[in-house]
Amino acid sequence: MVNKKLISVSGPTAIGKTKLAIKLAKSLKTEIISFDSRQFYKEMSIGTAVPSEIELNEVKHHFIQNKSIQEPFTVYDFSVEATKLINKLFKLYDNIILVGGSYMFLKSIIYGIDEMPKIPNEIRVNLNNNFKINGVKYLQSILSIKDPEYYEKVDLNNPRRLIRALEVIEFTKKTFTSFLNNNKDKIFNHYSIALNTDRSKLYEKINRRVDLMIDSGLIDEAKELYKYKNNYALNTVGYKELFNYFSNKYSKEIAINEIKKNTRRFAKKQITWLKNSNEGHEWIDTDYKLDKILKDLNNKFF
Repeated sequence: MVNKKLISVSGPTAIGKTKLAIKLAKSLKTEIISFDSRQFYKEMSIGTAVPSEIELNEVKHHFIQNKSIQEPFTVYDFSVEATKLINKLFKLYDNIILVGGSYMFLKSIIYGIDEMPKIPNEIRVNLNNNFKINGVKYLQSILSIKDPEYYEKVDLNNPRRLIRALEVIEFTKKTFTSFLNNNKDKIFNHYSIALNTDRSKLYEKINRRVDLMIDSGLIDEAKELYKYKNNYALNTVGYKELFNYFSNKYSKEIAINEIKKNTRRFAKKQITWLKNSNEGHEWIDTDYKLDKILKDLNNKFF
């Protein structure tokens, strides 16, 4: 597939990735694959900022609300399904657009991922019990010692991912990172576009998006999901703060301010990850000219 290419659009949350991805997909007459690990779930719409119905109708999207929060769906699962889909789509298109903010999921496409070993149930049970007794900070501290590289990348507030890493480490006596990085060579030709802008502008965009989510019914959506609050998929910015509001730990105002603050922190972490990833991104400001991006793509690949 020498002439087949994946073009990814990355960047911090609220930066405008979906808008650019749709413009590129329409210009190149192709389809979009999402690598946003929260937009997979059909129960979570407003809080994950899934593309609107109009946007979904403009270009065919994949991996948008295609799973339930009740279904386990790992990076490995995504890598397998996405790779099969890409090979299928490459029979129709020379280019496919990837878009999202979950960069381990993106890497699992570009480089592939080793199949994880089957873990004895007692190891998983023991880690889950330790989590229930000692909390997420206990898992974080163990991971920071046993696999500091993965500790710097993983969502530290997602106990499911922490437990997954620790159970592999305990069973194999190897770092979890070693299973993610064995494939050093790219499986697909890949051109990476990374959106960014002035920090103050980004934070303003984030604050506006949170206000829009609230106005669009995020609180009611979170109320419907409150009964599943212990589900790992819902340990997500925008939901966990509102769950604290429902349980009277936060006032409504504090919950909304916490969503904004935690979203800004997450965006900062995304930017750091991109800058440290050594992927050779083409950094684009939000005032980009689409013709310039397409010209650069043409000069590099076409």
